[in-house]
Amino acid sequence: MYQTDKEAVALEYGANKTPIVSAKGESELAEIIIEEAKKQGIYIAEDPKLLAALAQLDIEDEIPEELFTAVAVILSWAYWLKEMEPGDEKKEEMKKKKKFNVRGQI
Repeated sequence: MYQTDKEAVALEYGANKTPIVSAKGESELAEIIIEEAKKQGIYIAEDPKLLAALAQLDIEDEIPEELFTAVAVILSWAYWLKEMEPGDEKKEEMKKKKKFNVRGQI
């Protein structure tokens, strides 16, 4: 999640190999995106230059290669704060969806 006073861009990572823009907005919509991120415990980074580059993308666009390093640094920090690694969210999702007994049955 990247934001300034009146702009926000949310990224999603995990389902795809490359992070994608999952939401973006200005003014009131930006505030809604930021508040929802806070409610969900999503890390919010403030980087005006990166925000300007990400704001040029459309929703569901993959992050271009020239932004990989900047986005990777922030995603790494966000994972570290949650004591997670990339892919952990998929493991948790699978645990919730399927519960097996000792015989391997659902």
